[in-house]
Amino acid sequence: MRPSDSRTSSSDTSLLHLLRPGRRPAAALTGAVAAVTALPLAAPQITRRFVDDAIAGASIRHLTMIALGYLGLAAGGQAARMLTAWLASRLAWDGSNRLRERLTEHTLGLDLAFHGRHTPGELIERVDGDVVAVADFVVAFLLDVVAGVLLLAGVVAVVFTVDWRIGAVLLAYCLLIGYGMVRAQRLAVPSAAGSRAANATLTGVLEERLAGAEDLRANGAGEHTVRRFHQTSAAVLRAERHDARVGTTLLAGTSVAFAAGTAIMLGLAAWTMETGALTVGTAVLLFQYTLMVRAPFERLIDQIRQYQAALAGLSRIAGLLAERPSLIPGTRPLPATGPLGLRLDGVGFSYPGDDERVLSGIDLTLAPGETLGLVGRTGSGKTTLGRLVLRLHDPDEGAVLVGGVDLREADPHSLRARIGVVTQDVQLFAASVRDNLTLFRPSPGDERLRAALGAAGLAEWADELPDGLDTELRTVSAGQAQLLAFARAFLADPGLVVLDEASSRLDPATERRIEDGVARLLHGRTGVIIAHRLSSLAKVDKIAVLDHGKIVECGRRADLAADPHSRFGRLLDLAGVSR
Repeated sequence: MRPSDSRTSSSDTSLLHLLRPGRRPAAALTGAVAAVTALPLAAPQITRRFVDDAIAGASIRHLTMIALGYLGLAAGGQAARMLTAWLASRLAWDGSNRLRERLTEHTLGLDLAFHGRHTPGELIERVDGDVVAVADFVVAFLLDVVAGVLLLAGVVAVVFTVDWRIGAVLLAYCLLIGYGMVRAQRLAVPSAAGSRAANATLTGVLEERLAGAEDLRANGAGEHTVRRFHQTSAAVLRAERHDARVGTTLLAGTSVAFAAGTAIMLGLAAWTMETGALTVGTAVLLFQYTLMVRAPFERLIDQIRQYQAALAGLSRIAGLLAERPSLIPGTRPLPATGPLGLRLDGVGFSYPGDDERVLSGIDLTLAPGETLGLVGRTGSGKTTLGRLVLRLHDPDEGAVLVGGVDLREADPHSLRARIGVVTQDVQLFAASVRDNLTLFRPSPGDERLRAALGAAGLAEWADELPDGLDTELRTVSAGQAQLLAFARAFLADPGLVVLDEASSRLDPATERRIEDGVARLLHGRTGVIIAHRLSSLAKVDKIAVLDHGKIVECGRRADLAADPHSRFGRLLDLAGVSR
């Protein structure tokens, strides 16, 4: 077995485990399915009794009692079907919610290379849309597949007891129809998979365009966006049409086959009546059982589209669960307290699928408590170097060591607790201020939260919140969002801090207001500051200048600023910042 096959098999086993109900709910559902099967099987027996007794001249009272019995069975069958539907829906949604949680956790654990290949809209469709298809199928499977197969088996068994010749014909007919359905399903699954894939692509395109609506409108890219939407919608339409043609053809063929089967069964019943082997009531019974055979098959045909969608969804879910992060977690914890030293030893890196080197031959050392300013032109590799320090990527060459631990060997929980980051792209959630600060982890207490807000320069803003820390964040300015990111870093109390263009969204007045807060954040910690505003690097200990992925200059800031020929000194002059 190939490794990929092994992973897929493991994923399928995991899916079955997540969807499997508990013992008591499974027992209740089994009882309901048994009732759904048994009650309809008993109804034709009452019909035969009614017809034969009526022909024999039974009293109205006697026939009325038989009719009431039939009515009770019919009502009981409908009640059992409703109960089965309710139990199946509840169990399906319980299982699918567990599956959603598993998929979400797994997807969030995949590295940036994976997320770079898949749009958020596509992942939403795979995490939620495919799971909905699976949940719908589970309900349909229990109601129409399991109950239908049991009903068919019961019908064939009963007809065999009535007349073995008619039972043999009915069995052969059911096997022939079943074989045709299996063959048709093999043709139908690819069309359903293509339809779901086209819809996932459309969801991804819509998500990207809606997220960038402001830029698209401001830059006059609306015509291109509409054209792209039309192209993607046309692909969805073609896939849906093909899927619909396949489904309609299957349904029409099945209807013709059932009409022919019913005619054959009625002919056999009439022939046996002429020979005196069957009564009129038994002939009616056979006719009813023939109709009962048709009904489950028609339900199966109706549900084959959900079956196709579920197979496609399960395949895509298993494929997603089979994805493995390229960053293998280690087990070594980083030092639990104090500032963390940083060393990059011969680091080289290129993004997956790109042969161009982003970083090459990076050698850098920061003692615990030192701060480093990374400068260079756009595209020189500053942000990529910061991502390596955060272990969002692993280097292709060399090693990144924090606190003396190679990050490839570091325990991820320890790494996230001891290395903090503030970037220019701040993600805020539709939740309370408290949850946005703690990122939904247990709160360390309102006192610490308010202290973190105060350190980030948000004390007055926090005092004006209508519901205090329980106020739901709705609309905040870009500057306030950046300050909240600083407050998160204060709250985490890391040993190493990476500030990636962290003041890019702040106006000069606000930037000056939090300079003391940034100094407090870096005090007693190791810091890596990536900045275009060279004025924000006035108090760092060291400077490293990057150009085309290489460090072309590195040293103490004071020494580089004093050197009239240094690259950093020339950058200060060009920026109008005093040396």
